Parts: sequence; C-alpha cells; structure tokens
Amino acid sequence: MTALEVELSVQDPAGVAAAAQLRPDRIELCTALDLGGLTPSAALIDAAVAARAAGGPEVHVLVRPRAGHFHYDQAELDVILADCRDAVERGADGVVVGAATADGTRLDLPAIEAMITAAGGAQVTVHRVIDTMPDPAGAARQLRGLGVTRILTSGGAPAAIEALDVLRSMVLACGDEIAVMAGSGVRPETVPALAQTGVAAVHGSASRRLLPANAALALGSTDDGSYATTDPDLARRFIAAARSARPAPAAGATP
Repeated sequence: MTALEVELSVQDPAGVAAAAQLRPDRIELCTALDLGGLTPSAALIDAAVAARAAGGPEVHVLVRPRAGHFHYDQAELDVILADCRDAVERGADGVVVGAATADGTRLDLPAIEAMITAAGGAQVTVHRVIDTMPDPAGAARQLRGLGVTRILTSGGAPAAIEALDVLRSMVLACGDEIAVMAGSGVRPETVPALAQTGVAAVHGSASRRLLPANAALALGSTDDGSYATTDPDLARRFIAAARSARPAPAAGATP
C-alpha cells in the first residue's frame, strides 16, 4: 500500500528552514498565503533550492501573479509562462499553476497546456482553481492526457474534510494518471479521514499568526501588522499524522 505523501506550504525563509528540518515530501513555495498564495521572489526560490540540495524536500513553486479570479489575459499569461520557466531554470522540481475561462465555469485548458510546456518537463500541479468549477471531478477528468502530475483540491468545499465524497470521485476520475492531493483546512486530526478517500497526498500550511509588539503601522487596507509563518510544532504533528495514516486501498484492490 502506497504511503500518504505530505506537502507543506511555506512562504518565507523561516518556513523553508522548518521544512528542511522536518522534511515533508515537498514544499509548495509561495508568498502572501493570506491571499491564497502568490508567486515567490527569485531569492526565496534560490533559498529553497539550496535547502533541498542540502537534504531538504522537493521545491514546487506556486506561479500566480495576483489575487482574485483565475482568468488571465495575454499579458498576465506571458508573465506566468516566464515565471514557470524561471522557477524551473532556478532548480525547482515543479510548478503549481491553473487557469479558468472568462466565465469561470471551465478550466482554460489551452492556457494550462501552455504552462505545462513552459515547465519544460518539470512536475506540474494544478492548484485550487479546480475548486471553483461547478463539477471538480469532471474538471479533473479533463486534465488527463495533458501531462499534469497532481491536483491540489478541497473537493470544492471551504475545507477538504467537508468534501470526502467529492474527493473520492476525483480520485476515481484521475485514475492512476494524476495524483489527487487534499488541501485547505487540513489539520493533523483530519488526516486519517482524508487518507481514506484514496488521495495520494495531503497539503497544509501548518501556520500561526504573529503580531509583533511594535506593529503599529498598517501599510495596506487589510494590514493589521500581523503575519503568518510556519509553526514548527504544528508542522511536525501534521507531517507525523500523514506518515502514520493508513491510506485507502486502490479502487478494486483487496484491503
């Protein structure tokens, strides 16, 4: 029975350092997790790749140029493709991407194919754009044959634990071709139930908010001076839960 993989989402040097020590299977490297995650800086990618070279986990770079909807015009798509190429050239193991049509009801498959091409053979994860689709399992089925490695999904719900049946449907839709990774609101105590859906991996940020004593100046309309960073203890418990989880047998297999 294949072990459940674990991916830790990190957004700063402290997160990279924690992941290097705790060693999940991989990290999703991003910034601005409060906005759902945006493309990290080149220097942060370099730091994560250096940590991997010293024995740390694989590095998968989120490529998302802005917050908001997932329909991109040509100028935005050009930036995404350039960032995909740059991340792989810097040594990333993969990229995390996605796009939707203008009406938001379908995946933009030509745009996703262009992103896969830009990744140049590196692993490609399609992010939670799939959770904005009316039928996440049907959307997952459309990705077969394109070269997608995995899908990050909550099953269309605010938290993955709320969509166990949808996750099972997505696993069946993807078959052996695309791995399904459950993410959003995943905590150590919810990992066992998620594992029973047949997902190949779980994803979480294991973060906490910090509010420095001198955080008096707000630099934006939603800035209260606090920030989120990886909580090493929570990350350790999250990874341990994934390592000890008993994954569901493959469809048709004998338990």
